Amino acid sequence: MSAIQLERITIEPTQEAKACVIWLHGLGDSGAGFAPVVPALGLGSDHGIRFIFPHAPEQAVTINGGYVMRAWYDIKSMDLHDRADKKGVEQSEKQIIALIEEQVALGIPTENIVLAGFSQGGVMSLYTGLRLPYKLAGIMALSCYLPSGDSLPNGLSDVNRDTPILQHHGIDDDVVPVDAGKMAYELLQGAGFNTQWKTYNMPHSVLPQQLQDISAWLQQVLANGK
Repeated sequence: MSAIQLERITIEPTQEAKACVIWLHGLGDSGAGFAPVVPALGLGSDHGIRFIFPHAPEQAVTINGGYVMRAWYDIKSMDLHDRADKKGVEQSEKQIIALIEEQVALGIPTENIVLAGFSQGGVMSLYTGLRLPYKLAGIMALSCYLPSGDSLPNGLSDVNRDTPILQHHGIDDDVVPVDAGKMAYELLQGAGFNTQWKTYNMPHSVLPQQLQDISAWLQQVLANGK
């Protein structure tokens, strides 16, 4: 049974798209939350990068009293080791892979695709990217953690062991503690993944200075998008 196609906001480049960034939002947000970052990245008029901001399905979230909101998976508790609903994570993974395969069908090779995400979306970008059987251009994980807590996910693929991974976190994050992000970084680094870590003086958010760093990183890993 194929995954249900995710609704999304797509921002096309002015020239032919040769690369793609799939950017996953956080809990309770939507693709519209991050779509405005595209002009803020200052990529220039010839970047050739398609940006896709999918909307997570709506579902009840346990820690929010069962309130229905957009979520990539249910959050069962604030305990890092029992936070992410595994079944929901796996279901969203299938939908994200379907997005990637859709881009491949449109002529963009996986080596020209970046999987990015913030908070819950970052959890999904890490989880999905680490398990993919094909090569990505990069994986970006902002203000997030590993759904498996203090261990790497099962079913790791070696295909993206050398793929650049960008991990950012706010020192004053009161939603996802910086220690949770640092733990994920240290696990990945210890397993030989090509990851870089940077913290910012911010809460659970994204800063203009950070967007400049993201822009430089994207242009580096998506050189073929020129």
